[in-house]
Amino acid sequence: QVQLVESGGGLVQSGGSLRLSCAASGRTFGSYAMGWFRQTPRKEREFVAGVSWSGGRTYYTDSVKGRFTISRDNAKNTVYLQMNSLSPEDTAVYYCAAKRSGVPTTNADFWGQGTQVTVSS
Repeated sequence: QVQLVESGGGLVQSGGSLRLSCAASGRTFGSYAMGWFRQTPRKEREFVAGVSWSGGRTYYTDSVKGRFTISRDNAKNTVYLQMNSLSPEDTAVYYCAAKRSGVPTTNADFWGQGTQVTVSS
């Protein structure tokens, strides 16, 4: 069992930056690939970024490439999402996800509770 707790969301102006953190419980964090998803009331949950268990491979949806960076610190059981050049279209609830087999891009074994990111124009 892995418990995920996101933090770092908030209100930011367009063009600004935020860094989301996801703290994971358990001693097996390093064996899970991790990902970030987001969802708005009008859209289904979508994949944003993913990172392999070692941190050596990263994946991004096209709309965030060059603006967002996913990283992880296995010693701290934490995965991060650095978000730069934010736009109102990035407004959503952001969810952290963990998956034992493969990077989570559509589904995951465990989910966090979500953190709200709001970008004002």
